[in-house]
Amino acid sequence: MPDSSAPLIVAIVGTESSGKSTLAQALRERLSNEHGLDCALVSEWLRDWCYREGRTPREDEQLSIANEQARLIEAAAREHELVICDTTPLMIAIYSEFIFGDPSLLAEALAFQRRCSITLLTAPDLPWEADVLRDSPAVQAPIDALIRGHLLSANLPWASITGSGAARLESALDALTPLLARPDRAAGLFSRLQQQQAAQKPWRWTCEQCDVPECEHRLAAERPR
Repeated sequence: MPDSSAPLIVAIVGTESSGKSTLAQALRERLSNEHGLDCALVSEWLRDWCYREGRTPREDEQLSIANEQARLIEAAAREHELVICDTTPLMIAIYSEFIFGDPSLLAEALAFQRRCSITLLTAPDLPWEADVLRDSPAVQAPIDALIRGHLLSANLPWASITGSGAARLESALDALTPLLARPDRAAGLFSRLQQQQAAQKPWRWTCEQCDVPECEHRLAAERPR
């Protein structure tokens, strides 16, 4: 049985301009303010590093950045019951593979990802927003494919987060509610889980080939925007 007193780590991963930071902040505010959870937010260390150094990192600097991201998450988990991570070492490892052709960071990054309580994968279904640290919309599809491929190869489950605005936050809360909903933890989330279960329709296979248990294409099409 899992230790219900252990800190929960919510790992948010996804390609550039897929709303990771916005979602992480919105989740922390909702879970802290409305549900009273002791919730910490760990921001993306790579972004802080790039602004501090005024450049993007070299190949030989990727490992230390991934290690620092892991250290920040672990430090927050020692102090809080719930940690929301605006990226994990997995994203640094994937970009290191994509940009430098270096897959050496993947094994350790996937091992760290396995220790997280849940992985939320933000879908690249939002309008592209330019940023001095971002490449171009052309990288979204290959990076998204790499993330999914490595999660699949490592047998790591994830929840696909789709929609925009409030709908995207609700998508994430739907994924988190079964993990967080205990009467002693947050009554509002426990009620939400009861409502979800009461409204649950029988599961059915909707695609001939699909890489997730619940078809995200159907979910994205049905979710209000």
